[in-house]
Amino acid sequence: MSFSPALALYRTATTMLGPFAGAWLNARARKGKEDPSRIAERFGLYANAKRPKGVLVWMHAASVGESGVALHLAEALEASVPGLSFLLTTGTKTSAELVARRGGPNVRHIYAPLDRPDIVRRFLAHWRPDLGVFVESELWPNLILEAQRAGVKLALVNARMSASSLRRWRSWRTAGARVMRAFAFANGADQRTADSIALLRGEAPRTIGNLKLAAPAPRVDATLRAALAAQIGVRPLWLAASTHPGEDEIVLAAHARLRQSHPQALLIIAPRHPERGEAVAALAGRAPRRSLGESIGQASVFIADTMGELGALYDLAPVSLVAGSLLRHLKGHNPIEPAKLGSAVLSGPYVDSFEPVFDTLRAARGLETVSDADNLAACVDRLWRDDAARTALTEAASQALASSASAWDETLSALRSLLPTPDLALERAHASA
Repeated sequence: MSFSPALALYRTATTMLGPFAGAWLNARARKGKEDPSRIAERFGLYANAKRPKGVLVWMHAASVGESGVALHLAEALEASVPGLSFLLTTGTKTSAELVARRGGPNVRHIYAPLDRPDIVRRFLAHWRPDLGVFVESELWPNLILEAQRAGVKLALVNARMSASSLRRWRSWRTAGARVMRAFAFANGADQRTADSIALLRGEAPRTIGNLKLAAPAPRVDATLRAALAAQIGVRPLWLAASTHPGEDEIVLAAHARLRQSHPQALLIIAPRHPERGEAVAALAGRAPRRSLGESIGQASVFIADTMGELGALYDLAPVSLVAGSLLRHLKGHNPIEPAKLGSAVLSGPYVDSFEPVFDTLRAARGLETVSDADNLAACVDRLWRDDAARTALTEAASQALASSASAWDETLSALRSLLPTPDLALERAHASA
């Protein structure tokens, strides 16, 4: 493999910056971005945590959306290859909370090691994974190349990178080729990414499809859904999901307009970060909050400031705004969950982070784009009044998602082919112990 000055410089820089890592992590912890009780994990230190016996599949994801894909893949792999254990590494507290709620008994979450050569080697020596699966775009050169040197089979699934990221990898051609060729299997979620990966790997483009389109619908808590439905009754309902500061004001203004013609209308706001529940409730005139166990009653706004309950809310709401899209700097959130559960999907115009998914739904006419409070109110009102239009929207979205149904089977087949036989895995575990 040819020498890469860029990778050599990166390796040197990450080593030299090592002494400052503790101060940086502590500063992040003070801002609530790190779990202070688990900072040791970022340095590859795991106290009494032991590697599980047998075949260990390590999955690496950036945050909540990618962690959801990783968890679905883990469930599917475990169903077809019993006895597997899973280690999921991520970099955010919200993803850790997601894994704690949704991960099965054979799934363990740890915070991703810092991408410093000595820390990465410590991580690999402790956990000795048999297969490493990188989900989407979280590509750390030291982590990838050290894993390859340690003999870990690697896969890059559902790769999805921005145009600027792809330009950067392609401009660092030797470094990009070195990193991408470390993967025994790699596929893109969209054609742009697939073409760039193929160029760097020196192979024909491989596009299986976006796994987020093919992922199963989120879990619906039937008990919660029934309880909320009983409180709501026949009131017109819409949901604003994953809102950020500045968006709550827009959806509340839209709801005020809706109530002029629908006095009994109810808006449920699910803030992206549940800890904002108190602030959002204050904006809505001290609206009741789910986290406090308060009932909806006659309130016009209800704050769903909890984690893990969006499935029930999407299943309940005939119309859902996928927020994080009304303000330019937010870049959008994943619209697949409401589409899977038959809720008509609305979104703002700023969806850079999920552009391929939105492109698919737009092309199928499976969502509507809104720009401001007036436009949002008018769209919700029309979809409430016109059942045929709402049904056409949800059915178009459903058909668009079905087109990627084979993505799961093909990806799972590729991952299964990279798993060691039980005898080989046992031999590796003993040799590394």
